[in-house]
Amino acid sequence: MPKMVPLPTRALGAEPGIPDRDALAAWIADHRGMAADLFAYRLDVSLVQEISAGITSPCGGGLFCRDRVRESLAGLNTARDTVTGDLHTDTEFLVQDARSLTAQKKEAWCALPAPCSLGITDRYYGDDDEWHDAITAAYRTLMRAMRDEGIGGHVLICDRVDEQEISRLAGKKVLFFAPAPKEKDLIPLLEYQRQAAVSPKMLDKALDLANEYEVHRWIVMDPDEEDVRLLLSHVDPDQVIVGGYCTAECDAYWSHLVEHAVYSK
Repeated sequence: MPKMVPLPTRALGAEPGIPDRDALAAWIADHRGMAADLFAYRLDVSLVQEISAGITSPCGGGLFCRDRVRESLAGLNTARDTVTGDLHTDTEFLVQDARSLTAQKKEAWCALPAPCSLGITDRYYGDDDEWHDAITAAYRTLMRAMRDEGIGGHVLICDRVDEQEISRLAGKKVLFFAPAPKEKDLIPLLEYQRQAAVSPKMLDKALDLANEYEVHRWIVMDPDEEDVRLLLSHVDPDQVIVGGYCTAECDAYWSHLVEHAVYSK
């Protein structure tokens, strides 16, 4: 009889829903003495649900952190979604967020929207390279401030793939994740990263490209048994992680992910 072997699990962020009034009031009552608003609730819940489910590598945050990043950038006209001056950073709010996350789990990661997912347009630099230099420098400052407070690293969620951002920011502690990539997006995601988060429908194509790039870890998103079997036919088990990104009913989602993160040996 085959032996079922567990695989490590990794969260790449979550998008908790808006709670009803009673749930939010109860949470605020349990968090007296700290900044307890809707954003803080969603940040806290995004991580706590992963920890409760037993996710090996939890990661709080998600695209819902968009406004938090935007308010940490000076030089941005938020009313018009445009950059109108030299970008500077104010790390205060994100430092507080880092402390909140690490109070729940030391070395937890944090998911933020990638720069291209902020929904802002350059109206100041007027040069693509200068703009990318400015926004990625700002991100490095913000992420470094969070890591100084104990955050283990960052997942940058991109609704479109920007190769210049990836080439400037990807690294051991920064993972770009595209929830709905196109085939052409796989190349920069594999070229600049030693670990790749891939959906099952993109797995065949990604494995075809793997010979051209150095991918040391494969994070397969929401796989079924056949997806895991396919991946293990190409790489060793210690290179495989089961990944998740929750957008609804997260308690059940994370528990299901952990329960089914196994392979037969």
